[in-house]
Amino acid sequence: MAETQIKKHKAIRKGVQAGWGILSNGYFRGFLTASIYKGPLKNFCVPGMNCYSCPGALGACPIGAMQSVFDAGKRRFSFYVAGYLAALGLLAGRFICGWLCLFGLMEELLYMIPVPKIRVPEKVDKILRFFKYVFLFLFVFALPFFYRSDLGTGEPFFCKYICPVGTLEGGIPLVLMNRAMRSAAGVLFRWKFAILIVCLVACMFVYRPFCKYVCPLGAFYSLFQKVSFLKMSFDERLCVHCGTCAGICRMNADPVENPNSAECIRCGECVKACPKAALSFGTSNNHNACPECAKKAD
Repeated sequence: MAETQIKKHKAIRKGVQAGWGILSNGYFRGFLTASIYKGPLKNFCVPGMNCYSCPGALGACPIGAMQSVFDAGKRRFSFYVAGYLAALGLLAGRFICGWLCLFGLMEELLYMIPVPKIRVPEKVDKILRFFKYVFLFLFVFALPFFYRSDLGTGEPFFCKYICPVGTLEGGIPLVLMNRAMRSAAGVLFRWKFAILIVCLVACMFVYRPFCKYVCPLGAFYSLFQKVSFLKMSFDERLCVHCGTCAGICRMNADPVENPNSAECIRCGECVKACPKAALSFGTSNNHNACPECAKKAD
């Protein structure tokens, strides 16, 4: 019964991810004309990673929007974008990573390819997890803010030199469809294409490696995980310490030890898998046992 519920839950979540991806990239004319939508919707950021330059993108990428302000002649902080992202983080934490990120869905689909899976050693995994915070503070904030070229402008370092999402959703489609861009593609495009290939190959062997080790947006949302309105609650009175929740979590978080871990993308699979209904989502950390919960546990 639990296995059936988990499969149904996975299908629903992937449907939501795909539906949001289609909705946020619904400018189909862009794919036909090799152009980018520049209408009023581009003034708003989508919640997840989604390249501004994707031919179908109707909104802006929050990471790209943050850096574009720094790229101006004056060093200005993007309070609008930061406030918008902080509001999302305070509302739902990394729920957005698990339910509204198109690139996250792509990673998950690649992981379904039947190849031997790699479990990164725990000590190495913990070290690698800090890199996404390095990408956030160094490549999204520090370098675009402080670096200035001879012309007095900065550069969107993460988007320009690293982001595989931009290469997949924006760079490759535009280069394939636009002859002028194809002839202009040089060393930088080949460098980013190589990063993309490494990322996509890694996704077949490691579950969502970009989310775990690189994504600056996930790092930003994780800062609000413990204080967000949406929380995961754990009732120790119902728990039998069977280890099912920790075993099913592919982000390597243990809901019993830390229900609101910064690594949890709130996919909800552990909640569905728990045989005693000891885990739930709500607006508080305390999940008091009630007759209905007790009946589920029995």
